[in-house]
Amino acid sequence: MDDVLYLFEQYPIFEGFWTNIQLAFWSSIAAFTLGVILALFRISPVRSLSWLSAAFINLVRNIPLTVLIVMSVLVFWGQLQINLHSNFDTNFFLLATIALSIYHAPFFAEAIRSGVNTVPQGQAEAARSIGLGFLPSARLIIIPQAMRGAITPIGNTLIALIKNTTVAAAASVTEASGVMRTMIEFNPNFMIAIFLIIAIGFSLIVIPVGLLTTWLSMKLAVVQ
Repeated sequence: MDDVLYLFEQYPIFEGFWTNIQLAFWSSIAAFTLGVILALFRISPVRSLSWLSAAFINLVRNIPLTVLIVMSVLVFWGQLQINLHSNFDTNFFLLATIALSIYHAPFFAEAIRSGVNTVPQGQAEAARSIGLGFLPSARLIIIPQAMRGAITPIGNTLIALIKNTTVAAAASVTEASGVMRTMIEFNPNFMIAIFLIIAIGFSLIVIPVGLLTTWLSMKLAVVQ
């Protein structure tokens, strides 16, 4: 117990987890928004948009997240001298958020598209029969119904995003896994306590998301 108290007193553990939560929050909003756009392009009757979306999704999903984050630092900040904020730490936080958003957007897009596949074809045909175009029918009819069927895969993607925020350490963002490495480096004798603290911390963040996703998927399930 004294070991745990010592670690909490000497290292910014709560601040590290708070950074992970902020990364997950902003990245999930941006990634979900981009994912909806990609999903709309993917199911669009315009072939060029569908092809462009499919190419982007397949390309980004096959690039390791660490590579994207390192590229955002070495290329955009290091080579192109792009500064999103005057504060050094905030600038790296924003770069990591953008990289996380771009990486997870295709997964949100595919989750939403899986929900679109659960919508009966007759819904789209009925929308066309009353004169609705693609965007109005998608916005008013297809996507709202698709979201109900996509809750579980969207929740799984969100959980993956939360855990992947630890990769932001590659962009010099001080988050929980970075704090953990510092603690291990200077306190190897507290190894078990350090791992337990980080594991329990992430469990407290991820488990409520999983429970909420399960509850929503049951609450909003489409009755056959």
